Amino acid sequence: MKLGLTGSIATGKSTAAGFFREEGCPVIDADVIAREVVQPGAPALQEIESAFGSSVIAGDGTLDREKLGTIIFNDPQKREQLNAIVHPAIREKMKEQAEEAEASHPIVVLDIPLLFENELFYLVDQTAVVYVPEQVQKERLMKRNNYSEEDALSRMDSQLSIEEKKQRADFVILNTGPEEETSRQVKKLVEALLKKHQDGTP
Repeated sequence: MKLGLTGSIATGKSTAAGFFREEGCPVIDADVIAREVVQPGAPALQEIESAFGSSVIAGDGTLDREKLGTIIFNDPQKREQLNAIVHPAIREKMKEQAEEAEASHPIVVLDIPLLFENELFYLVDQTAVVYVPEQVQKERLMKRNNYSEEDALSRMDSQLSIEEKKQRADFVILNTGPEEETSRQVKKLVEALLKKHQDGTP
């Protein structure tokens, strides 16, 4: 089965993903794939160059993220144009890697930050959200990134609220305690999913 793992900024999704790896589950990371699909020679990079011009390609043939970021930062239309090139390539590669991993592993985790925002449910069988209350999320974000309260809230508001994700997810991993407690929850979830897999229940 394919489990979609998500969360929100500063809720600890990467920590939880690490614990799934420790339990032997392959983790397919959307952020890693997003970098892979724009490597030199990749069709998506060629499309980006056609759409945004050769100035977004660095001297060594790689994507100049800073230059591209400057172009799309204040232009929603350009951002949409970029997403229309990159997102299908990411989804296709995730789907391929998930199917390949599923052939030899009963549980494959797809780590997708914007799973709910982009409604990517067709890629997964069930969803798990790494959750902390919004107050904790805000405090962690301010501490981790040295943000003001206003900056932290603005970053949080750019995503679907963690409360809504919690309501919509099949499973919730509470990440307010020590890491050992988060690890224990992941272990318990993997055991439950393995049992369902062995029993043949959906």
